[in-house]
Amino acid sequence: MPPAFHPYGPSHKAALAVTLAVFIVMLLLSRTRWAVLSQRVLGGMLLALYPIGLSVHAMHGSLNVTTALPLQYCDIATLAAGLALWTHRPFFCEVVYFFGIAGTLQGLLTPALIYEYPDPRFFLFFIMHGGVPITAFYVVTAMKARPRSGAVRRIMTFSVAWYAAVAVVNCTLGANYAFQCSKPVQASLFDKLGPWPWYNFSTIGLGLVFYTVLHLPFAFRRPRP
Repeated sequence: MPPAFHPYGPSHKAALAVTLAVFIVMLLLSRTRWAVLSQRVLGGMLLALYPIGLSVHAMHGSLNVTTALPLQYCDIATLAAGLALWTHRPFFCEVVYFFGIAGTLQGLLTPALIYEYPDPRFFLFFIMHGGVPITAFYVVTAMKARPRSGAVRRIMTFSVAWYAAVAVVNCTLGANYAFQCSKPVQASLFDKLGPWPWYNFSTIGLGLVFYTVLHLPFAFRRPRP
């Protein structure tokens, strides 16, 4: 049997170190003529993760109803991150900022992962869960694409609509996207949110709290002319 992944083991610590290093490099490159190229390289990598992931899961026998569709919270954040880096559209920047820090960063710190290095699915996981938080911080620092007025309301509406759509998919396919039907096996914040199904409502409420806190640094700034 291949070795199982252990949070904060050597491979996890290495992934965290690489994530921090890439963020620092992205910030340094943002001040050079390589800024656009670096954004498009990272953005293209994130956009390519879904089709590559389908192939990897198919080759390793883990392609199933829960890995076939890009409907996880972090999948949405990944697509938004790639589009934000390529287009600089404010809405995509807001989605990756709020989703990336409120959710995907949690996945980076407490991974719901069973695949250990050098399994390709290990790399898929950490490219996603490292690349999204990098982009989330990058868009509000290097790109100056900070949340606009009404961002919390806008992103909360988007989140609830996505959560409702995912619930329909889960009921139809018997899947567990967004962990709506059962919590991750690994320890995570879900463990603090109550039993099923009530933790789903706690998750939505906690999302509103996180979004509000994340918006506070920008809530009273003057809009740019």
